[in-house]
Amino acid sequence: MLENFGNLGNEKEKIKKLIDQFCVEVGGFPSEDDRDSLSVIFADFLTGFNMMADKAPVVTVFGSSRIAPEQADYKTGEELGAGLARLGFSVLTGGGPGLMEAVNKGASVANGRSMGINIEIPDEQRQNTYTSPSITINHFFVRKVLLVKYSTAFIFLPGGFGTLDEFFETVTLIQTGKIPPFPVILIKNSYWRGLMEWVDENLVKNDLISTGDTNYLYFCDTVQEAVDVIKSCVSSGRISLVRKK
Repeated sequence: MLENFGNLGNEKEKIKKLIDQFCVEVGGFPSEDDRDSLSVIFADFLTGFNMMADKAPVVTVFGSSRIAPEQADYKTGEELGAGLARLGFSVLTGGGPGLMEAVNKGASVANGRSMGINIEIPDEQRQNTYTSPSITINHFFVRKVLLVKYSTAFIFLPGGFGTLDEFFETVTLIQTGKIPPFPVILIKNSYWRGLMEWVDENLVKNDLISTGDTNYLYFCDTVQEAVDVIKSCVSSGRISLVRKK
């Protein structure tokens, strides 16, 4: 398990020693397997933090890994990546194929910063070739932290369980005040409409969430509409184009 430490190289032994020191200070040693897990998690986070340093402003785009280049949604992803890059944003995705690749390709072709945080899973997930910088990490939960932590807007294209997981985690973080109420943009109304009708009918009407919990959601059918939402948020000062130093 410890053989995959991203770009940290020989730092893995230092990480293991830090974990051991921490365990001594808190008064208990987990099993060797748990210590290995802690080391890999620490390495995942450290690799991601190092990659994301000084990359703001960032917009994260989520979407399916299964969309082929000949499909219309892939073209939408390319246009979106290019549009965000032209606005001056660093574009961040999950670094894989499908719509992630499309968005990264669009940003890269537009000479923007195109980044990816890929996940190591069997078979399906390969890292696309349009990301620089990019990393591959081990844990989904670390990946989700990194995809959200540095961004000031979130855009969701159609996707499967993984995309829906990322959507609900993002809106939960906003709902609970863990991150600011940055805009969450959903592209392709025909895809999202059924889900949002279910949310209104089953969650809002039964007071399981508040009506205001969806106020930061924007529904768009075109890339231009999504870009206009971002522009409006920049103009109002809700999100910033200033690069952090």
